[in-house]
Amino acid sequence: MKTLEISGKTVDEALKSALKELNVTEDKVEVEVLEQGSKGLLGLIGAKPAKILVKLKNNYADSAREFLGNVLDSMGVKAEIQIKEEKDTIKISLEGPNMGVVIGYRGETLDSLQYLVSLVINKGNDEQYKRVVLDSENYRAKREETLKRLASKTAYKVNKNGRCFRLEAMNPYERRIIHAALQNHPDVYTYSEGDEPFRRVVVEVKKKKTS
Repeated sequence: MKTLEISGKTVDEALKSALKELNVTEDKVEVEVLEQGSKGLLGLIGAKPAKILVKLKNNYADSAREFLGNVLDSMGVKAEIQIKEEKDTIKISLEGPNMGVVIGYRGETLDSLQYLVSLVINKGNDEQYKRVVLDSENYRAKREETLKRLASKTAYKVNKNGRCFRLEAMNPYERRIIHAALQNHPDVYTYSEGDEPFRRVVVEVKKKKTS
């Protein structure tokens, strides 16, 4: 984050000079007044300049775009990067001719890139933490629907056979989808077991209440 310490006859004058030098508008900076300054006697004797510290606010979208652009270039992938900022979330969509490489096996590469972008834009940042959602070819929504169908089929199988079933290892995001899909199921319940990255969801039959 770029920081500039600057003086002027008044705080307003110092701020105007800083904004001109940084070539930004006031909403793009944080201002800390170090010295208010004083006119002194008759505006001459003992006059002190105002001094301020101006910090450029973190531009999450620009940081994400620059980082992803460099990574994709190193991968030899051409993609259009679309970024939308919504309150505490940065939504990024990648579009291009070879997005299978970016998505990876069951979204593993996409998840890794998402994690790295989050680290880059939030590292050393005292401002608001931003959650990053990285997607390509609507993969996230398609994967969510696939997992919901898997949850439903597994619940049917477990209830029919009366035996618990352990799903394949999944990341936390995918496990949450399974848990949420079955949390109100009348006949089965879910829990997770194992250590990352091999942690998996277990689906088990609810014990019937006896009268």
